[in-house]
Amino acid sequence: MAEANLDKKPEVKPPPGLKAIIDHLGQVYPNQPNPLQVTTLLKYWLGGQDPLDYISMYNYPGDVDRNVPPHWHYISFGLSDLHGDERVHLREEGVTRSGMGFELTFRLAKTEVELKQQIENPEKPQRPPTWPANLLQAIGRYCFQTGNGLCFGDNIPWRKTLDGSTTSKLQSLLVAQDPQLGCIDTPTGTVDFCQIVGVFDDELEQASRWNGRGVLNFLRQDMQTGGDWLVTNMDRQMSVFELFPETLLNLQDDLEKQGSDLAGVNADFTFRELKPTKEVKEEVDFQSLSEKCANDENNRQLTDTQMKREEPSFPQSMSMSSNSLHKSCPLDFQAQAPNCISLDGIEITLAPGVAKYLLLAIKDRIRHGRHFTFKAQHLALTLVAESVTGSAVTVNEPYGVLGYWIQVLIPDELVPRLMEDFRSAGLDEKCEPKERLELEWPEKNLKLIIDQPEPVLPNVLPMSLDAAPLKISSVSSD
Repeated sequence: MAEANLDKKPEVKPPPGLKAIIDHLGQVYPNQPNPLQVTTLLKYWLGGQDPLDYISMYNYPGDVDRNVPPHWHYISFGLSDLHGDERVHLREEGVTRSGMGFELTFRLAKTEVELKQQIENPEKPQRPPTWPANLLQAIGRYCFQTGNGLCFGDNIPWRKTLDGSTTSKLQSLLVAQDPQLGCIDTPTGTVDFCQIVGVFDDELEQASRWNGRGVLNFLRQDMQTGGDWLVTNMDRQMSVFELFPETLLNLQDDLEKQGSDLAGVNADFTFRELKPTKEVKEEVDFQSLSEKCANDENNRQLTDTQMKREEPSFPQSMSMSSNSLHKSCPLDFQAQAPNCISLDGIEITLAPGVAKYLLLAIKDRIRHGRHFTFKAQHLALTLVAESVTGSAVTVNEPYGVLGYWIQVLIPDELVPRLMEDFRSAGLDEKCEPKERLELEWPEKNLKLIIDQPEPVLPNVLPMSLDAAPLKISSVSSD
């Protein structure tokens, strides 16, 4: 009988989710089995702050035939379930995705200096910049802290240069499907690879106002704006609409015909019931409802995962279906099986910073049979078209409060009048009102005030509520 080798260490096999991604990347980059990698020292499940365990950095040499420039390719590990043992992601019955269902990628075009070095000394290994890893880690933290995922076509206002420089004009992001990695099945579920794409502010504005996927298609049409693989070039000096003005005209034509994909924005607002009679069915207003919601949230028993979450550093995504409110509640917390309280009338006070979205909400959403939401810290206010299904309001009872969700039905016959009144009041998509505005439609028992809402709930931690579009949507780098 042979003696056992007691000094031989057992082979350590990678966990199933991690191995599946490594094997997938091995097929895509067979000549780079050991890419450079940024590794989190203190893992998230051990109390660390960074949820991405690893970020691999591959060297893509370029493909002249496909018009793909040489670039660095960054891929995250951690938003999907790498381990399969619930140390990070709890398994939900009936859910087929792995963890949050996606990983992040980023493609950074090489600089002229890097290209010159690659030609002059092709055998010398190059070191990619690490700032994209920090960018992906910040987005990963947001996803973990809020529980919000990313979808193809989402937008992220970053509000400063992606690399921290003072020269780059790329200060926003769009989310696309990675053209190489796509979607894979793993032992822990499906994983989409969401590619983060650096864009100009005007490209982000049109993506949030119209359609993120549409703007990405414009960017794919030319190497200067990313090409088919949407490679981010930090030295790009002109937006796609400056390079090709006809694309903006096509976009505006489609917006008029099809409407906007933007489903809502974070916004400060308050409301109160307008009562044409003395009869009070049930007292309800913004402050009392907010206080009740805050108390309910504070009294909830938190799970371990919820206790780890901090206040989000940028507004959440609101990827809701275009003409239905079924399973589309925009709230982070909603009462169990709430009854709808019908209001006789409603007065809404909306912050000036988001007033520019009123015309968009009516013209590009309600007019096309969709809905639009203004989301405050605890409550949400959704404007609903007549044809939207799943809402708690009707033509006969157009104003209602469902738990912590205020719904306002805009009848078809009121839409043209609202558009005209908003334009007459100077509420266009580029200006912020400097003075208090009051608009009223007495026959509908509806009143709108544009003014800074009175602060409520001084003992509740504030949430970032700047007017960032939610069709993922908004990110801050803080």
